[in-house]
Amino acid sequence: MNNNEQYDATPLTMQEALAEAKRCLNCKVPQCKTGCPIENNIPEFIHQLSRGNFGEARSLLAEKTNLPAVCGRVCPHEKQCEGHCVLNKANKPIRIGKLEQFVADFDADMGLIREKIPPKTRGNVAVIGSGPAGLTVAGDLSTMGFNVTVYESESEPGGVLLYGIPEFRLPKDVVRRETKRIAELGVQFINNTIIGQDITIDQLFEKGFDAIFIGTGTAIARELNIPGKDLRGVVKSHYFLRMVALYNSNSLERKEVPVKEGDTVLVIGAGNVAMDASRTALRMGAKKVTVVYRSTIDTISAEKLEYESAVADGVKFMWNSTPIEYIGDENGKLKGLLIDQDSNEIVLPCDKVLVAIGSKPAKRIISTTKGIEVNDNGYLITKEKPYGMTTLNGVFAGGDVVHQPATVVLAMKEAKKVVAGISSYVDAIKLLGL
Repeated sequence: MNNNEQYDATPLTMQEALAEAKRCLNCKVPQCKTGCPIENNIPEFIHQLSRGNFGEARSLLAEKTNLPAVCGRVCPHEKQCEGHCVLNKANKPIRIGKLEQFVADFDADMGLIREKIPPKTRGNVAVIGSGPAGLTVAGDLSTMGFNVTVYESESEPGGVLLYGIPEFRLPKDVVRRETKRIAELGVQFINNTIIGQDITIDQLFEKGFDAIFIGTGTAIARELNIPGKDLRGVVKSHYFLRMVALYNSNSLERKEVPVKEGDTVLVIGAGNVAMDASRTALRMGAKKVTVVYRSTIDTISAEKLEYESAVADGVKFMWNSTPIEYIGDENGKLKGLLIDQDSNEIVLPCDKVLVAIGSKPAKRIISTTKGIEVNDNGYLITKEKPYGMTTLNGVFAGGDVVHQPATVVLAMKEAKKVVAGISSYVDAIKLLGL
């Protein structure tokens, strides 16, 4: 893909999906499956799809993922399944993400399958947070016979899928559809509840939960500690994306979104969040958006496809540019950013700066709970046996709150390993009568 092309987000038609599925070679040693962090049954579901067995294809996906419509849209397929496809050597890999999206969407539209729900007799588990890790844990444990309750601080579940990933990459009705399916497994969602403020970990145990999973991600955006950081117009990208999501869902007025029509916007950072923020700013009417990055294009953390899509949208990039100071007017309003570019100091005029230099876990839960330890960077410390348990018995954690921020599917991969740890722990304490 060159920089003048943009990823086509249009779903495949049935004819296109069947034709694409029939291209699959059904390799004896499928490298696509190796490239998938959760080892989706890729050749098997594609084979069933190629034969028109849509329900069987969806059932095969359900063996590994609770979020196929999400993964089909936002996974870095070019690095994972598609990147490992044998046909990628000819630059014509099977469009696995598109096929996964097609199967999930077709199933949702037609209501093909409903998983059998076992009796909830194995124990009670509380899940804190409803992002990719929390939803994976909740869905998997529910299908294993656990009674699961998910606590979410926002007004509806979805976490970063709903409030962090832009609509043009992941439609919100898709997220709502996936969370609804998980609710249909018997999972209860309790929204507008902040753990550590409205209720504590200790109080959850008092309610009768046998285990608790923390999947709160990295909710606190890092700020760039340079002069002028408190000027009006310096905005954290996570906050901006959340405000746009709330505006798009009619939960707040347009004036609450930090970027106004006609604004000149600078974005500091070059990860996937920076790409999302820059592309969203253009969609909100910004006149010009420029990504300012301290190093070169070869060192950016954004996925190649996300960078290329940003370029195709019209986002500009300034390399080897280190921010030195935010420049404001006499009224405390941002008017520019002083940078060092190749040893030359330059002031870039702007109306808004969106800071996207990473995030870290919040401290609300650990500050109200004794016995949960974190490392020097604030990430929860967990054990190998039972996998994912923190330093407090019965409390588990997974996803970005344990590791550095990663992709949706990598959070799901870790969450699945924690599911095994939780189930073995709860089974053991029940057996021992603890």
